[in-house]
Amino acid sequence: MSEFRRVSRGIAIGVGSASALALLAGTTDVRAADDTMIAEIIVTAQKRSENLQDVPVSISVVDSQQLQNLQVTQLADVAPYVPGLQVESAGSPGQTTMSLRGISSATSATVGTYIDETPVGGSSLYGGAAQFQLDLLPYDIDRLEVLRGPQGTLYGASTIGGLLKYATRAPDLKEFELRAGAEVSSLADAGDVGYGGRVGVNAPLVEGKLAVRASYAYQLTPGYIDNAVTGRKDENEYTQDGARVAMLWQLSDAVSLKLSGVWQSIDADGNANEVLSLPPQMQRLGGGRKDNNLIPEPFTKDLSYYSATLNWKFGWGSFVSATSYSDTDTDRGTDATPVYGPLVPGAILPFALALDLTKWTQEFRVASDSGGKVEWMLGAFYTDEDSSQGQVLTATNPATGAVLATLADIALPSTYRELGIFANATYKFTDRFDVTVGARWSSNDQDFSQIATGSGGLVSSSGPFKSSEDVWTYMASPRFHVSDATMVYVRVASGYRPGGPNVQIGGAPPQVDSDSVVNYELGIKSEFLEHRAYVDVAAFYMDWKDIQVGASQNGVNFLANAGAAKSQGFELTAAYLPVDRLNLGINVAYTDSTLTADLPPPGVGHDGDRLSSIPKWSGALTADYSFPVSASLMGRIGGGYRYVGARLSTYESAPDAVVADSYSAIDLNAALSGERWTLRLFARNVTDDDGELNNNVMSNALGQPQFVVSTPIQPRTIGLSLDVTF
Repeated sequence: MSEFRRVSRGIAIGVGSASALALLAGTTDVRAADDTMIAEIIVTAQKRSENLQDVPVSISVVDSQQLQNLQVTQLADVAPYVPGLQVESAGSPGQTTMSLRGISSATSATVGTYIDETPVGGSSLYGGAAQFQLDLLPYDIDRLEVLRGPQGTLYGASTIGGLLKYATRAPDLKEFELRAGAEVSSLADAGDVGYGGRVGVNAPLVEGKLAVRASYAYQLTPGYIDNAVTGRKDENEYTQDGARVAMLWQLSDAVSLKLSGVWQSIDADGNANEVLSLPPQMQRLGGGRKDNNLIPEPFTKDLSYYSATLNWKFGWGSFVSATSYSDTDTDRGTDATPVYGPLVPGAILPFALALDLTKWTQEFRVASDSGGKVEWMLGAFYTDEDSSQGQVLTATNPATGAVLATLADIALPSTYRELGIFANATYKFTDRFDVTVGARWSSNDQDFSQIATGSGGLVSSSGPFKSSEDVWTYMASPRFHVSDATMVYVRVASGYRPGGPNVQIGGAPPQVDSDSVVNYELGIKSEFLEHRAYVDVAAFYMDWKDIQVGASQNGVNFLANAGAAKSQGFELTAAYLPVDRLNLGINVAYTDSTLTADLPPPGVGHDGDRLSSIPKWSGALTADYSFPVSASLMGRIGGGYRYVGARLSTYESAPDAVVADSYSAIDLNAALSGERWTLRLFARNVTDDDGELNNNVMSNALGQPQFVVSTPIQPRTIGLSLDVTF
């Protein structure tokens, strides 16, 4: 039995801050910043510090100031302001699927996630990584880095669409800092008030040698979805709490060691789904923001993450050792009665999904110093993952809730081991022209078992099934500095997503192979108008081959490599300071993602079909203005407009394909700051637009459509927050 879930997706946003250029121009670590020109920008996309204009990669970065001003609580809050990024959510953090540049899939993740130097999340086909990607409460996060296009050479598996990196705040060896904050908010149609609190401290224990940074944050977001059947109110309320402790030890001028622990817990009462009637009417149940599940659909996710990073600088280069261990537990309950009800009439059918992933990673790399005629890097990476997936479908008495029968109890344990060796080098032909090339060899070994029991005493055990594969990825990127302020680059890069063992039935291949993407990109980055304007444009074509797709035979599901697709388009990011302290920004993404070959039966996709969940057009406009209120007070006002185009639920040839219409929303914010405090007022989705993040037809086990499940954008949210620093 394949996993059942009520599919839903989500996008929300807020804007503002005096550092809006960091969000719009892909910036971080701003140097020599003032309010009269665009600052120099330092990024680490190629695992070394470089000026943004020198990096031949399409990047966006959301810095810590922006995260604070937006009052961000999940990735969906910022996604529309990052070109090419789509974040799908069931209405709570952690039920998150990401795609970049139109490369999206339900089998396993296409966007890699990192915390600082190490990856988080599963690599195997059976770990549920695609639907439950990392979504941290971002207090104590210095910035989010988004790299578009395959990153297989430096970052390895499951980055065929791109990479999201959480860069945390490092301990400060010199300055003591204590900061705290609180907020209160109101959501339209919510019966309760939202609130949150946070506290953080940085303490140098031995000045210049040893420091500790610690933080804790808690957030409650009230529910706004009511149940039209049971009468339950606000059933999608959720809480988040997260903590972090980091220690930095400067052993000498050349050697440093950072130890870190991150813990996060998400607890949601239910999903932010609403029900629509079937096409063509598509009427919202009860006038909207109403669900029809017969039982609660809770979701919890707990993450424990530990890392150790050693940096050692030599006279000619540096050595880095990055180690991590993570344990992620995910549990979701679903009402499966609409699907399996016809097979067990008169019963309510709860479906429980449980995922557990433990992951250990180690990376070593040696790199030359920057600035020479030749720059190079050599590295090795290893990951050891153990994951288990449990699926339980029971029949219960509608009146008492007593369990009548366990219809299916399935365990899917799997292991994943991967070794990778990578290298890249840059040769500078002149001061203005150079070429960077890179390659990576990856080898993985996996095993997977399926153990099933059910009513009637049926016991079935199969496996372990095994697989192994070796994969090469590569990258080449010439770049030319037209002037000190303008750079043009070409980038050809590949990435892969691991395959794995298959269920052994007649007609199924013994393993599904990796699929791969090759990205061809032309970009230009330029500052002009005396450093008061910035533009970053990238045009791309992505060739996706051997796509991992679902297949079935005699009611048994398995995976196969079939079909091909392309994704082509462009991304534009621009920022302009027409007058001092006024920042204007725009970002636009056009993404045309289609199949380039028919899917074999029982597939329903045909050559030319648009891929699911991807808008052709998306974009945002922002404005941000800061001004002195008095000698000791600064004011700031900001606003933004976000637009997301129409998206399909599946391939458009499929008989159950439905469209989520395009939507737009307006976000506003303002702040008043003193020397040690900031008071912020924010409003997201000011007009309370009821746009659809996605629509999916819910069909029963007999293939009969029942209704449409939709996730609306988060309703109008108005809040007030206060942060103080000592």
